[in-house]
Formats: sequence, C-alpha cells, structure tokens
Amino acid sequence: MLPLGFPVPGSLWKCLKVLGQNNCLLLLRAVSSYLPEEILSITRRVQTLLCSLALSSACFLPSSLARQAKPTATPPQQPQQKSLPTGPLAAPHSTHYPILLLGFGNQPNWNLRIGLKGPERLDRDGYPPIPLEPGEVAQDAAPESWTYHAKDSATGAPAAVHLSREACTDAANDTLSATPPLGGKYSFKVSIDHAQLGSLKGCARIATELFPKINNQPDQNDDDTKKKPPVPVSSVTKFQSPVVVSYFNASQQLAFKRGSIVRDIPGGTDSDLRVSHDGKKLLFTREAGAVRTINEYNYDSNSVKELLRGEVRNPVWSPEDSRAAYLNHQGGKWQLWTFPSNDPTKAAALSADAFESIQGWSDPHTLLTVTANQADLAWIAEDGKPTQALPIRDLCGPDFVPGAKLAVRLHPSNPDLVLVSALFAHPPAGIPTVENGQAGALFLYEFRSKRRTLIPLPGLSASEAEWSRDGFQIFFTGTDSAKRRATYRIFWDGLGLQRYIAGTSLVVGL
Repeated sequence: MLPLGFPVPGSLWKCLKVLGQNNCLLLLRAVSSYLPEEILSITRRVQTLLCSLALSSACFLPSSLARQAKPTATPPQQPQQKSLPTGPLAAPHSTHYPILLLGFGNQPNWNLRIGLKGPERLDRDGYPPIPLEPGEVAQDAAPESWTYHAKDSATGAPAAVHLSREACTDAANDTLSATPPLGGKYSFKVSIDHAQLGSLKGCARIATELFPKINNQPDQNDDDTKKKPPVPVSSVTKFQSPVVVSYFNASQQLAFKRGSIVRDIPGGTDSDLRVSHDGKKLLFTREAGAVRTINEYNYDSNSVKELLRGEVRNPVWSPEDSRAAYLNHQGGKWQLWTFPSNDPTKAAALSADAFESIQGWSDPHTLLTVTANQADLAWIAEDGKPTQALPIRDLCGPDFVPGAKLAVRLHPSNPDLVLVSALFAHPPAGIPTVENGQAGALFLYEFRSKRRTLIPLPGLSASEAEWSRDGFQIFFTGTDSAKRRATYRIFWDGLGLQRYIAGTSLVVGL
C-alpha cells in the first residue's frame, strides 16, 4: 500500500481500494493522456510508486492482459508547460505546511492562525478575536514567500498576510507556547496589514497542536451533506461569574444579590443602579412625586440611607469608591457634580456645562460623559475641562442612533474598547421592535482604529448592557418578540448567548 501521508486525491484512493494496485495501475496508464495537467504529475508519482512495489509491470497483470498492455511504439511526448504554484503547498521546493502555522508578535501581543484555507483568526490582548475569511494565496517573487489575502468577517475590512520562510527574531516570545526555540529564532517571518488596525510584524511557527486533526481519507461529500454544520465554539474558556449584582426582579422591585443571597430593597420608583467596586454598597436614584433622592444601600447593615435630595440623578462610584459623581439640575441645565462618599454634604460642582449622562470613570481623575443633546462623548478632568471628545454620530456610525437609553461602558481593563447600547437606524429582519418601531442593539467600538462590530443577538432587542469584571462577558436586558424582558449573558466574541435571570437592568459589582 501507499505510505501514510502520500498526497493522493480522493478518486485515486477509491481506485486503489476498489480495484487494487494491479488493476489501478493499468487504469492509470490507460487514462494518463487524458488527465488535466494539474494532477498529471501526481498520477505519474503514483504509477512510479506502484511499479516499484513489484519486480516489473508484468507482475501486476494476467499474462493475457500483459501482452495487450505492451505498446508497439512509444509516441514522443510533447513538452509540457509548468503551471505556476498558487501557494506554499504547491511549490515543489517548499517543505513546510502553512495550514498549521501560528503567527505572533509582541508590544502589543497578538497571534494569527493560518488554517486549512488561509488566515482564520486574529487575536489581540484586551480585544475579542477577529474571525477572518480566507481569500486567494499568491506566491511572491522571492523564493518561499507568499501573500495570503483575507477579509475581516465582522467589518469587511481587507487584510493581507505576508509569510516567508526565514529565520525570525521579530517576536520576543510566543504567548501560546511555554518554551521558545533554542537561540530565540523561529522558522518564519510574518506581517499583517489590516485596513483598520494597521500593520503588525512578528514570527511564525508550525503549530499542529492548535488545529483540529486533519483526516486524510477518501472524499465524504455524500455523508457531509447529511451532517449539520458545526456549532461555533467561543474563544472564552475561562471566565468569572459575577458575585455581586443588583437588578429589578420580575416584580420590578429593587434587588441586591451577593453570592447566593438575594435581598429585596423596599421603596418607590428606583433607577440609576450602581454597585460599589468592593461589592458592599449600592447607589440608586429614587423618585417620590416631584422630588428625587440619591440613596445608598449598605449590604452589611441591610439599610438604606438618603444622601442627596433635589433635582439629582445618575450617581456613579469612582474606581476606588472614595467619591461619587452625579448630575445636578442647576441654572436650567444638568451640571456635573461630585461628593466624597463618606460626606455628601461636601458636594460641589465639577463642571457647569450641560450634560446628558455620566457613563463612568475612565480613571480616578477622569469622568466619561455624554454632553447635552447627545452631541459628544467627552472625557472630563478634575478641573472640569474636557481632555478629549468624540462626536456621538462618529461613535454610532450610519447603522445606529443613540436613543434615550444610550449607554457607553468602558472595558474593565482596556480603555480603548467600549460596549455601546444604542438603537438600530433600520432594524434588521428578525429583531423585535419595542417602542415606536425601534429596536435596541449592542456593538463594540475601538477608539484608535474606529473599528465597530455588531454583537449578534437573533430574536432580541437589547439595552442596558454592562461588562462583567473579567471583561469576557456582557450582560444586557433583552426583549423577545412576545415582549418578555429578562437579563441575558453573551461572551464578548458574540457567542454563548443564554438567559441569565428573569430580572432587568442588571449592574455588576464583583
């Protein structure tokens, strides 16, 4: 039989299996003049190997067939034009296997998987993975050098991967490998040019351990059509479920959950939930007629304390829980105020400009806000002045509009990445509308690259999205086609959607 791994097409495997080596050799000889050029060389290699397994070609055939198989004369063969190789596997001088390559680089850390058809996935520290759609492969002018074309599956942006077989030290280490090679040199150089992300340079290595087993067997087209398509698997393998959360239960009563213990907080109409970073306290706004109050619930004492009263809303803890910011209606506009968390009587204005909402703190000295009329996303420093701003229309792009429940949540460890709750400009088919024919959407946005990616939520209108503390999970209020509302969870790569609790407006503490 042929040696394991010999590159024989599925049809030749069937020939060997059904006819046996002897009759298959005869068949190959008979049809060799009719074979296309691209498989003719493979056919000749099969013939040579089959012949080498016997003393002569006559040994394979019955004597009568052997006499018939002898040609009276061998016609001169016409010179054949070589076809240009289309990729590393087709290059006769190439001995590596690009379907099993991992490219990687550092500062920032990234890795790229080149699979069966080309580039499959780009991973970057602090960002969800980018699925890639492989395109054509072209061999470059330099020997053992290729360019793989691909497309960003989420945004449609083009990408090109340049690979060459040469010693590489452009990457300090492979973050997916425990032991670097001796001398610190890898076998390949690789670079990526992404239309939105720019250029990344690094090294590459053969990485058979990262790819599924390749089954070098006869064609199974008939069986494959009967199989269901594979279910996508999330890239998130380790995550931490929230320990402390607050939400409105199915009866729309305020609840505070710590571990497995859930405590209901009696009161009136509440909103603007925010759990402290230590998981011990909850800030919320309560309305009693025309009066609003900012309140604090203490889990340890199981008590509610009023902190501020007036035209106030939107309280937000600082990262170290030592202060809180809120909006105070003064002079006909919502101004930005702060107070020490242990002494609300020392509340003072931070900025007299007009604001729509406070989205959080980007660091202990900077607040992330939405300005009046939802004009800009603005970073406000300690002196009350904006350090930078991004127009909301640029954040949302042509496919989304801010809406009344616009929410922008910074990633817990990557200030370049935000989670946005907005409205579809034109709701796609299958997404239920909630009010006035509108439907809620969630998307991720990267400030530097301006890359915007929709989080797919089939059959759900989404709002009030929040990050988990580990940054791998997204919790949001989802409304289905029957107008039922609940809190759902999905991983940041858009997979693993599931119903989390029957409540709504969930916020995460720990």
